[in-house]
Amino acid sequence: MTDVIEEDGRIAHRVAAPVADDLVHCTVDWPRRFDHMQQHTGQHLLSAVFADEFGHQTVSVHFGADASTLDLDGEQVSEESLRDAEQRSNAIVAENRAVRVTFEEAAEALGLRKAPARNGTLRIVSIDGIDRSACGGTHTRTTGEVGTILLRRRERVRKTTRIEFVCGIRAVRRARHDFEQLTRIAEAMSASVDHVPDIVAEQSAQLKEAQNRARRLETDLNAYRARERHAATTPNGNGLHRLVERQAHGSPEEWRAFALAYCALPRSLVVVASEQPTALLLATSEDSGIDAGKTLHAALQLVGGRGGGSPRIAQGSVPSTAALDEILRALEVAVEQGAVDR
Repeated sequence: MTDVIEEDGRIAHRVAAPVADDLVHCTVDWPRRFDHMQQHTGQHLLSAVFADEFGHQTVSVHFGADASTLDLDGEQVSEESLRDAEQRSNAIVAENRAVRVTFEEAAEALGLRKAPARNGTLRIVSIDGIDRSACGGTHTRTTGEVGTILLRRRERVRKTTRIEFVCGIRAVRRARHDFEQLTRIAEAMSASVDHVPDIVAEQSAQLKEAQNRARRLETDLNAYRARERHAATTPNGNGLHRLVERQAHGSPEEWRAFALAYCALPRSLVVVASEQPTALLLATSEDSGIDAGKTLHAALQLVGGRGGGSPRIAQGSVPSTAALDEILRALEVAVEQGAVDR
């Protein structure tokens, strides 16, 4: 069976293949059914706790194959509230309260957590002293059968807070998986699981400082290389220190920092072209009289390329190596003719 459909008061079971006989033998996949019962009753319990203890009403629910989510009204569900709700819910599980199913007329069904959307006879699921909700889903007989309730994470979704949760066997399986992953990290660090958070925080701070230091060194190196190349470049007839780099591999993006450092120097222009991928970068100094974005855009249009940028730096891509050669010639002509003024 792949689906169950209710239509005009009839219930139809959709099967994966045609049925040849009039008599069909069906069995319930009990592990799957019990898992659904645990998640569904756990959701009722969580919704009741969040509403009664913290004033957050459930807006919507999604049941997934691995984890489920609860959307609560309001954007300010704190981490402390999450822990307290988890603790309170598990305390109710331990109390092993009865879960009952009754059928009541909508007009006479009192104390429901949410007003019913239809009239007539309703199926009411009640958790003793905690919750009464109209529901057609499968549920456990007691809260004890729900097992452990584990709240995993929260995120803001528009004007609601989404809480991910797992119950029962899923919670145990998820906790085991999380612990095994944490153990692997601890072993890689030759540390105990309890010390991993402090070590990770310390190493993250060290990595951030190393990255900042590397960026500073890269900036200094690019400035030194730029000054060296600029001094070695003979200005053209317009007084521009032109630098053209042709690469067989790599991306012009790798040259971006150097190009900006070079064009921080007087009367300078850099063109970087790569063959794989076929792309290029154009950067110009403030006093060059050339708008990099406009100049590159005009050249790209000649060969069906795409791209653009700011007056100081621009990038684009072209369809072929032949187009790359053509655009380099076009840029050469544009520069010699004074290019495009800002």
